[in-house]
Amino acid sequence: MEYTAGNYDVAVVGAGHAGCEAALATARLGLKTVVFAINLDSIAMMPCNPSIGGPAKGHLVREIDALGGEMGINTDKTFIQMRMLNTGKGPAVRALRAQADKKAYQFSMKHTMEKQENLDIVQEEVIRILESGGKVRGVVTKTGGVFYSKAVILTTGVYLNGRIIIGDVNYSGGPNGLFPASRLSESLINLGFELGRFKTGTPPRVHKNSIDFSKMIEQPGDEVIIPFSYTSGKIMRSQVSCWLTYTNAKTHEIIMDNLQRAPLYTGEIQGVGPRYCPSIEVKVVNFKEKASHQIFVEPEGLNTNEMYIQGMSTSLPADIQIKMIRTIPGLENARIMRYGYAIEYDYVMPTQLKSTLETRKINGLFMAGQINGTSGYEEAAAQGLIAGINAALMIKEKEPLILKRSDAYIGVLIDDIITKGITEPYRMLTSRAEYRLILRHDNADLRLTEIGHDVGLIDDQRYEKTMQKTKMIQQEIERLKSIKITPTEENNRLLDEMGSSPINTPFTLEDLMKRPELDYDKIKIFDAMRPELPKEVIEQVEITVSYSGYIKRQMAQIESFKKMENKKIPKDIDYDKIYGLRTEAREKLKKVMPVSLGQASRISGVNPADISILLIYIEQQKRKKAK
Repeated sequence: MEYTAGNYDVAVVGAGHAGCEAALATARLGLKTVVFAINLDSIAMMPCNPSIGGPAKGHLVREIDALGGEMGINTDKTFIQMRMLNTGKGPAVRALRAQADKKAYQFSMKHTMEKQENLDIVQEEVIRILESGGKVRGVVTKTGGVFYSKAVILTTGVYLNGRIIIGDVNYSGGPNGLFPASRLSESLINLGFELGRFKTGTPPRVHKNSIDFSKMIEQPGDEVIIPFSYTSGKIMRSQVSCWLTYTNAKTHEIIMDNLQRAPLYTGEIQGVGPRYCPSIEVKVVNFKEKASHQIFVEPEGLNTNEMYIQGMSTSLPADIQIKMIRTIPGLENARIMRYGYAIEYDYVMPTQLKSTLETRKINGLFMAGQINGTSGYEEAAAQGLIAGINAALMIKEKEPLILKRSDAYIGVLIDDIITKGITEPYRMLTSRAEYRLILRHDNADLRLTEIGHDVGLIDDQRYEKTMQKTKMIQQEIERLKSIKITPTEENNRLLDEMGSSPINTPFTLEDLMKRPELDYDKIKIFDAMRPELPKEVIEQVEITVSYSGYIKRQMAQIESFKKMENKKIPKDIDYDKIYGLRTEAREKLKKVMPVSLGQASRISGVNPADISILLIYIEQQKRKKAK
């Protein structure tokens, strides 16, 4: 029997990383919000590796923080190791990665949500979406509770019709031994949504006391900790090491000898798995020429002896997992505490979404996270934040927030999944961002804090601090441009000592800094009036000056990109009336319904000739309306 359980502005279904960001955003923007979790102990749970960040993913976390989200703050509270990756490469691909304390991360985020005004947390399974007249009305729970709301945000992760597979054993289930959401998929299908089926998985966890670390390579954290959040300040903390080891011929032999029992090869698993994070059996089969694969042994927290075996994701039978693990140096006597497993789950084809993450079929219904076919905590959190912001802006009848590909990695992520569609779980990579020299992890605050402030999630004090930082960077660059050094004997002697060639004409300090062998610190000898500046300001000055040529070229590309994005496609366009448009292009355009020529040009199956025909048609229609 159904009953009225409450009236809210926003209902968030699911309290994983997407749900937490969505619920916190709407509540902080003053909307009465309810968030549902099948089990409250699963709030912000990390069923896979308890790590945050890494290449591209670390960029997302910094952007979430700059917009006013919580993931970076919560990671800084609970990490047990922090490392800056790719330090030997350029600034565009450097990225922070944290190993978090799994339970501490969960408890900290749950407590943050419990303290948040305007936010109610409810342990319930949502089984149906309420809709009438093309508009969402709320949700219905398994116990019959009807929660009315103006917006609903689905952030169900891998719970929709979840099925666990370990060897020839399979059963209905969610991640980490939790219940699945078994009825919501039916509701979505009844509403007319197209669903797909994906697969992901995790590796075994082993007992720390059964590991011989002397046979592994230690991977310590950085001595100087750089936090994710721009609000965290200086952090001093003891860190825990991770460990590196490798598979070998014996490991691979065991896997190959038991493929007839591997669900991925017996046909038991139908869902498509993540290409960029494959199971160990897939790596061994697909890369037969490799003698070994990296395995990282990582702690799950400070108050547990569970160790995560990164690189060994598998759905092989339990007895094979034991044999396989014990061939690896340092794990010869390993005791498995949790077996690896695969999980299949339903997702919604993301081409059914707008750039706001609102569905095109039903007004007020938003989707974020793995329900959209993405993988990873960071990708989920980024979508959750944007969905939450846009749900709030919709209710307040304000313009939506749409981040372009030139604005943020978040913009790249959303544009990719809604425009290009997906055939496998989507993972954010630096190579997906064509403007990655502009979209660096180190300047996320300069790019996005003003947007976060305009939305209402960044307070005035933080906004003013960022604006002051921007001003200091600009002033210092201008100062370096204005100071010239002359080609004196003394100056050339100093340049020679620094391994730099002499000058024959006056050079500005900015010009000297562009030399690869020189930097801001080295040219100080020529700069008697140098002001005292914060480290983060100096970092931006160095990057901006050193890469000025590349940055200028990329900014020109962005201007060209924006011109195409600004060529809007009418909402009422009828692609069937456009003469000369190829059938494939017509069908793809009707499916995605792009808002601009720029977005249309990125749809797979739409070529430059189609875009030219579309442009001519739009211009003709404009002239007709003008007459």
